[in-house]
Amino acid sequence: MLICRLIMKELLHRKTHFLLSALAVTVAAGMFVAFMMTAEASNRETAKLMLKAGFNLRIIPKAANLNDFLNKGYSEATMPAEYLDRIASQKGFSYNHLLATLQKKISWRSLEVRLTGLAPEANPPDRKTPPMVFAIKEGTAYVGCLLARQLAIKQGDEIEINGTKLKVVKCLAESGDIDDIRIQCHLADAQKILNLPGRINEIQAVDCLCFTPTDNPVAILRQELAQLFDDVQVIQMKNIAEARTEQRRMVKSYLGFIMISVVAVCGAWICVLAMLNVRQRESEIGIMRAIGFGSVRVVALLLGRAVVTGLLGAIVGFAAGSLIALHFGPGIFSITARAITTDYRLLLWSLAAAPAFAAVSSFIPAMIAISRDPADTLREE
Repeated sequence: MLICRLIMKELLHRKTHFLLSALAVTVAAGMFVAFMMTAEASNRETAKLMLKAGFNLRIIPKAANLNDFLNKGYSEATMPAEYLDRIASQKGFSYNHLLATLQKKISWRSLEVRLTGLAPEANPPDRKTPPMVFAIKEGTAYVGCLLARQLAIKQGDEIEINGTKLKVVKCLAESGDIDDIRIQCHLADAQKILNLPGRINEIQAVDCLCFTPTDNPVAILRQELAQLFDDVQVIQMKNIAEARTEQRRMVKSYLGFIMISVVAVCGAWICVLAMLNVRQRESEIGIMRAIGFGSVRVVALLLGRAVVTGLLGAIVGFAAGSLIALHFGPGIFSITARAITTDYRLLLWSLAAAPAFAAVSSFIPAMIAISRDPADTLREE
């Protein structure tokens, strides 16, 4: 009880030192809470933004000629559409965002166009995520901007391709690539137009091996797929895959660097303040030790002050960090703003970690305080 009374009296006597130390802990705890509350949103936002780079895996029939595939951008060979369902039903596979397509170059209204049929996007049962591409209903079509311009097609028009009528839902904006001369429709409509019922020529996907410690993730993907089929092959769009991996790794490393830097600066701040506190109290500590206070009690007094400071900083830091995350987070991570919510588990972590952090930062000054002979201290005074 005597130590507790001395701690409280010392805090009230040296209010400036106490408040500055509490501010350092508050900053460290607040930054920790703010970063942790926004970390999940940051990871999701990065993943969603990188998905805009497109699918980085293409599963095509083994019979496909790769030269023709790379030249045309699609496979002339086809495979059963049920392959998509078989892949999507597997748990633990390194695939996500599965999209079955059937596409072919056709002549329509004296123009060569790319007809593309899209099935609804599928996901493995253990990876339910929002779709990357818009869903297309049967009997509808999306027309590339160049086709729409050349053929005077407008939204709401009805077009007919090989006897199949489709309503134009939208004329797409200019993309500067093959999509400008593409007609996108439901897979069933494309199968009817091309007279290929139940067939597809490609399954596009996104791999889930961003942080896998291997130099050859494609080998893992091909091995997994080989368990299901022996008549397909996997092509990885390496540039897209590497860009996704490097971007996500960079964001994760950068956040870690900022957090470590903040903690290190605040720790040094507390250590300097504790050192100044010890210097100012040298005569007091010398007298205490001369009248019988042992080293353990002196250390308990100094570290107890740090623990009280840490508890106050943890509570204020949690409140400040939560307010910062809730106020600024949705503006920074607009896509995944709903992932930012107050997490009271972080309060428990702060109450446990902040006092320990403050005590560790004050440990060296405390050891210096008890290392001096009280007689030397009092003689100097």
